[in-house]
Amino acid sequence: MTSPSASQRPLDGFALILGASSGFGEAAALALAAAGMHVIGVHLDRRSTMPHVESITARVRAMGREAWFYNVNAADDGKRKATLDDIDRRLAERGEAGAVRVLMHSLAFGSLRPALPRDGAEALTRMQIEMTLDVMSSSLVYWVQDLVTRGHLARHGRVYAMTSEGSRSALADYGAVSAAKASLEAWTRQLALEGARRGFTANAICAGVTRTPALEKIPGHEAIAAKAVVRNPHGRLTTPDDVAQALVALAGPETRWINGNTIFVDGGEAAAG
Repeated sequence: MTSPSASQRPLDGFALILGASSGFGEAAALALAAAGMHVIGVHLDRRSTMPHVESITARVRAMGREAWFYNVNAADDGKRKATLDDIDRRLAERGEAGAVRVLMHSLAFGSLRPALPRDGAEALTRMQIEMTLDVMSSSLVYWVQDLVTRGHLARHGRVYAMTSEGSRSALADYGAVSAAKASLEAWTRQLALEGARRGFTANAICAGVTRTPALEKIPGHEAIAAKAVVRNPHGRLTTPDDVAQALVALAGPETRWINGNTIFVDGGEAAAG
C-alpha cells in the first residue's frame, strides 16, 4: 500500500481570516476548516448580520475545529492589538507557538466616489483615499508584522491577499479601491521577499468577477457581472468556493516555491481579454 501524497493529508494549524463573515473570507473559512484547519475570524458586522456569523462558527465547530471569531475593525490598531492579545492567551493555553499557517486578507471596505467632481457627485477626499488604502492595503502589513513579532506565523505559512483586476484597470468611482489594490499587490511582493527568509510565502489572489457583498456596492455591478459571464471561457461567474478551493490547494507543502505572485483564480476570465 502506498502512503498518501502530501496533497491528500489534512492541513493543520490555524487560518486567520480578515473579513471572515461573507464572500471570499466566509468560503475560505469553511473550506480550510473542512481541510483540517482551525479558524480565527476577524469581521465587522452589525447586530442584524450576526446570526449569519454564528452559523459560520457553528459549521466550523461541527467539523471538529476551533472557531474564534472577533467582531472588530481589523484596520484599527487598538482592536488589532486586543484581538492578538486574546489569541496569544488562547494559543498559550493550548501550548502552541507558530500556529497560524494561513493569513488571509479579504477586507473590502473603501470609498466608491469619483476622483473628480461629476454631475453633483463630490470627489474623493483625502480622508476617504487614505482610509481606503489603510483598510484594503496597509492593514495587511500591520497584521503580518504583529504575527511575526509575536511568533505566531508558522514557518511554511501562507499569506493570501485578495486583489482584483481593478488594480490594473479603471472603473467609474473605483479609483480609491484601484489604488488600494495596486498597493496591496506591491506590499504582497515585499512581504514575499522578506518573508522567504522567515519561511513563509505571500501571494495575491485575483478572483474573477464574483457575486459578493463587495461587488454589489460597485456602481453598475450588474453590467460588470453580465460582461464577465460573456467574457469568461466557462460562461459563468467565479464563485467564492472556486477561490476557496484554490486557497486550500495553495496551503499545502507542495506550493512552497510559489511566492510573490498575483495568481488569477478566474477560469481564464482575465486571459480572455
